[in-house]
Amino acid sequence: MVAFEVPEVDYTQYTNRQLVAIPLVVLALALVVLAAWWAMTGSPVALGIDFTGGSEVTVETTLSQSEVRAAFDEPVVSVQGAQDNQYIVTFDSANIDAIRTTVDSNPDMERLRSGRTSPIFGEENQLMAVVGVGVAFLGMSLLAFAFFRTFVPSIAIVISAFSDIVIPVAIMNLVGIKLSLGTVAALLMLIGYSVDSDILLNNHVLRRSGGFYESTYRAMRTGVTMTLTSMAAMAVMAVTATLFGIDLMASIGLVLVLGLAADLMNTYMLNVTLLRWYKYEGVNR
Repeated sequence: MVAFEVPEVDYTQYTNRQLVAIPLVVLALALVVLAAWWAMTGSPVALGIDFTGGSEVTVETTLSQSEVRAAFDEPVVSVQGAQDNQYIVTFDSANIDAIRTTVDSNPDMERLRSGRTSPIFGEENQLMAVVGVGVAFLGMSLLAFAFFRTFVPSIAIVISAFSDIVIPVAIMNLVGIKLSLGTVAALLMLIGYSVDSDILLNNHVLRRSGGFYESTYRAMRTGVTMTLTSMAAMAVMAVTATLFGIDLMASIGLVLVLGLAADLMNTYMLNVTLLRWYKYEGVNR
């Protein structure tokens, strides 16, 4: 078994401003992307068929999965095998007439069923989802304050978790991944990952014996190893799902890899900076 050794970072070489600059700049750019997307589309993130609705057609064909996908001009969300030589093709489009025409005009495909799909979440439920996320962040904030009972360490956890969500959502817009039930689940998982790594760091620094940098390194040995292991697993899942044409699983894996990478940056640059300021300057004021 290959041993993984987390390198010890010499934080004394960097000022607080130097450490905090990168995560804050990345967060600011992500917020600009979301704001621009909202201004152009009316939503901060591109919504998938779970939220907007679309079309679906079941075809019988001897074509391969990739050939079925390539046969349509309309944006294909997924191609799923149903029975032998049958595929359920889902589209991010309500233009069902054009889809039917494509199938009927292709001699290698026979249309079995087709129709429009309604959004799983309407506007009211979308609002409820936003409120739910807000309540979750509020609950997380209250829990952090109850656990550490001080402002700076608690707000560091909240800011890091917020950034861990905003950054991958902004990248989703840039790479064309739309918000679906699967990617929502991935974002909720990121909240758990973020809170876990941040509480691990804060607990080592604030509640265990040893100096600040010694405690930080102890937390990094555990936290970085866990995060990199999770990233590797999610990357394998994304690559495998891509090879087998399982788009939803590929999107979930990619979102988790992006979010976990952001979590490494935010935990060991942004959170560490706030904790160092708190330990050496904020406590005494």
